[in-house]
Amino acid sequence: MLVNRAAVAEVFRNLTATFNKALSEKAPSVWMKIAMRVPSGSAETVHQWLSRFPQMREWIGEKTLDALRAYKYTVPNRDWESTIEVFRNDLQDDNLGIYAAQARMAGESARCLPDEIVMDLVNDGFRTKCFDGKNFFAADHPYAGKGSFSNKGTKALDISTLAKARESYGAARTAMRKAADDAGRPLNIRPTILLVPPALEDTARGLVTADRLEDGKPNIYKGSAEVACDARLTSDTAWFLVDGSRSIKPFIYQEREAPKVVQLTEMNSEQVFLRKSYLFGAEARAAGGYGFPQFAYGSTGTA
Repeated sequence: MLVNRAAVAEVFRNLTATFNKALSEKAPSVWMKIAMRVPSGSAETVHQWLSRFPQMREWIGEKTLDALRAYKYTVPNRDWESTIEVFRNDLQDDNLGIYAAQARMAGESARCLPDEIVMDLVNDGFRTKCFDGKNFFAADHPYAGKGSFSNKGTKALDISTLAKARESYGAARTAMRKAADDAGRPLNIRPTILLVPPALEDTARGLVTADRLEDGKPNIYKGSAEVACDARLTSDTAWFLVDGSRSIKPFIYQEREAPKVVQLTEMNSEQVFLRKSYLFGAEARAAGGYGFPQFAYGSTGTA
């Protein structure tokens, strides 16, 4: 190939098209089941809305104004990138197949960025604080001075007997369904997603699809949730229940800038002069955060 401005531009147009096609493809994704996308307009976003639940109540006299409490939950955006170096010699030799594959992989990686961010939130939930100052999965989340609630367990996910299933999965469902807002009103939470690592996938699917448990007892939990399995979960024992039925979800994918293509293709750039290469890649700005802990339950699965 004769390497001139027009030829280089054509190569990078093709790489961009390959990247964008991979970025836009529909593929199985877990994050949208358990997290909500929240746009961000600056270097960081303060999620003060997390201090209250918007619920209807009877209107008697003047309207009741819900004051925001003194929670200040700030999520700074982070920079993300994936860069490919395209060597001039490969352009001259028409050796471009590997770059098309790399552009496709970069597009797939950019498409999966929300999953990466949200699964990190799940993994870190037992040791990372949310807006109320407690770890997201904790036994003592405060109710505005009116006691506390727990969204953390330790029981292993177990289908060996009905009693074991009740002690683990059943207890988690009960804890979530009993959750209330700060005024003590039930939130009517519906645990719809059972999120597990690959090591627990068979157990989870048996729990929600089998007619009978391993002890022969009728499976009262059949059809009670959808199983979501993600290999990004780092613990082989931890499992999670999530209410994914509402617009508000327990995890936040905060997006400042969606993934986009960037490139350095100037014929006389310093990069080309020193390394005989051009640069192609993707950039994004995004972060993750925690929403209402009542909408998720996590068990370490260690007991």
